[in-house]
Amino acid sequence: MSNTRSTSDSQESQQSSRKPRTSQKSQTSQESRRPKPMEVLREARAQLAELTGMTAESVSSFEQTEEGWALEVEVLELERVPDTMSLMASYQVELDAEGQLTGYRRARRYERGRADSRGSR
Repeated sequence: MSNTRSTSDSQESQQSSRKPRTSQKSQTSQESRRPKPMEVLREARAQLAELTGMTAESVSSFEQTEEGWALEVEVLELERVPDTMSLMASYQVELDAEGQLTGYRRARRYERGRADSRGSR
């Protein structure tokens, strides 16, 4: 009888030792999952808007870097009438690999209706 007990005990311990391994695997894969590009764009716009209090109108550049992501976001800084006189700003935004904003800076300001001149930014 003691053989039967030790066999069932060992089976239970083997089964219980297997369960945490599979759940640890799924937790690790969820934690290390990189966000999709559209998730990064949405999150970056939301985080920048929350920090600056200004609405991001568009993203003019977007790239994945070794550290995470780099974006250039166009923001309405000062609304004027007519709309073509409104002041816009271009912000360079950096995010880590998980999509969390790590820094931003205003690269330039311009009137909404004004195009860049050749060779300058």
